[in-house]
Amino acid sequence: MEKDEQLFASLIYLFHSTGMQGLGKVMNPMTNAIEKNIEQAQQAIDMLDMLKNKTKGNISVDAEKLLTQFLSDLRLNYVDEIAKK
Repeated sequence: MEKDEQLFASLIYLFHSTGMQGLGKVMNPMTNAIEKNIEQAQQAIDMLDMLKNKTKGNISVDAEKLLTQFLSDLRLNYVDEIAKK
């Protein structure tokens, strides 16, 4: 995997992790606590969606699959958390 591919994967992983933290699905490493912040999760989803739109046709098939997978995962978990309210 070339450097740009690794950096892109790291970037989308960062947004995915941020979204999952906001949904209360994983622990916040700064506080060692589970914290919900739905607005933070929505922003992470919006950022990944924007990246998907802006990079369409300009990233590898593997990077596009990873981005699509992370975005779908966040959206499904977001809907699940919203339904709990």
